Amino acid sequence: MSRDTTETTWHRRGRVGRERVAVCLLFFLAGAAIGTWTARIPAVKERLGLGEGQFSLALLAIAAGAVIGMTAVGRLVDRYGSSRVMIPAALLQGVVLVPPAYAGNLGVLAATLLVFGMVHGILDVAMNANAVEVERAHGRPIMSSFHAVYSVGGFAGAAAGGLFAHVAVSAAVTFLVMGALVATLACWAARWALRSVPSPGGPSGGTAGRPRGIVFLGVLAFCCLVGEGAATDWSSVYLREDLASSPGFAAAGYSAFSIMMTAGRLAGDRLAARFGVVPLVRCCGLLAATGLGLALLGGHPVAGVAGFACFGAGLSCIVPQVFSAAGHRDPAFAGRALARVASIGYLGFLSGPVLIGAAAELAGLPRALAIPALLAAFVALAATALRTRAHQPIT
Repeated sequence: MSRDTTETTWHRRGRVGRERVAVCLLFFLAGAAIGTWTARIPAVKERLGLGEGQFSLALLAIAAGAVIGMTAVGRLVDRYGSSRVMIPAALLQGVVLVPPAYAGNLGVLAATLLVFGMVHGILDVAMNANAVEVERAHGRPIMSSFHAVYSVGGFAGAAAGGLFAHVAVSAAVTFLVMGALVATLACWAARWALRSVPSPGGPSGGTAGRPRGIVFLGVLAFCCLVGEGAATDWSSVYLREDLASSPGFAAAGYSAFSIMMTAGRLAGDRLAARFGVVPLVRCCGLLAATGLGLALLGGHPVAGVAGFACFGAGLSCIVPQVFSAAGHRDPAFAGRALARVASIGYLGFLSGPVLIGAAAELAGLPRALAIPALLAAFVALAATALRTRAHQPIT
C-alpha cells in the first residue's frame, strides 16, 4: 500500500470518527433536553397551580407533538438529507426548551410543550437517519452506542435540573442555561456532522415509497416500548404494593432497569458485531421475557429488582437494532422508514402504562405485567425480521 493510499485511508477513518462524535453529541443533547424538562416538572406545575389531571393534559401535548413531528419529517429527511434537517432541529431543541418556563396558564403551557415535542420528534428521526448513514460508513454496528448516549444525556439533564432545583434556582433560569448548552452542542455537532446526500428518487424495493417489512419493524419497536413504558410507571408500584418493599427499595426497581439498559446499549455494538443482529435480538428478547418473569414469580423484592434489571438488559439492544434495520432496508427511503418505525414504537411507550393499568384493574398488577414479558418473547421469535444486508466496510 502506497503512502498516499495509507494517508487517504487514515483521513477517511478520522472523518468517519468525527461524524460519529457529531451524532453522539446530538443524541446526548436530545436526552439532556428531555431530562432537564422532567427534573423541573414539579416547579412548573407548582408555579401554575395545576392539579394532576390538568397537568397530565399538558404532558399529553409533548407526546402528541412528538408523534406529529416523527410522522411529518420522514419525507423531508429523504428529500433534503438528514443533516439538513437534524442540525436546525438540534438548535431549535435548545430554543424551545425555554418557553414552557414562562407559560402563564395551562393553554400556553400545552402549546409550548406541543412545539417542544414536535421538535424532539423531528430531531429523533433525523439524527437516527444520520446515525444509520454513519453506521454504514463505519462498516460495523454502532447504533446501540448512540442510544446509550441518549440515556446518558437524559441522566445528565435530570441531574443538572435536580441540582438547579436543590439550590433554589428557578425553572426559567434552568431552561435558559441548559437551552444554551444544548444549542452550543448543536453548533459543535454541525462542524463534524456527516453531510448526507438527498435521496435520488425512487425506491430500490418495496411499494408506495416504503420498503417491505417496515410496519412489522414498527410493531417490534412497539412491543419493546410497551415494556419500557410499563417499567417506567409500574415497576415501583409493583415492588411497593405487591411485594411489600419499602418506598426506597421500591424505587430501586426502575433504577436497576435503567442502569442495565444503558449498560446493555454500551455493549450492544460489540455483541452485534460478534454474534450477528438476529441472534443478539433473539437472546435479548428471551432475557427480557425471562427477567420480567423472574420479577413476577420470585415473590420477593430482591427477586423483583433483579428481574427488572434483566428486563432492562434484555430490552436494551432491541430498539437500536430495529432502527438500524429500518434505515438500512432501503437507503432511498431511510427517513420515511425510520419515521414510521419511530412513530409506531412511540405509541407503544405512551400506551404501555395505560394498557398495564387497565389490565391490572381486571386481573391484578402481576398478571398485567406479564403482557410486556409475552411481547418480549414475541420479539425473540420474530427476530429474523431484522435480517438485512451486511454493512460495507471502510477501505
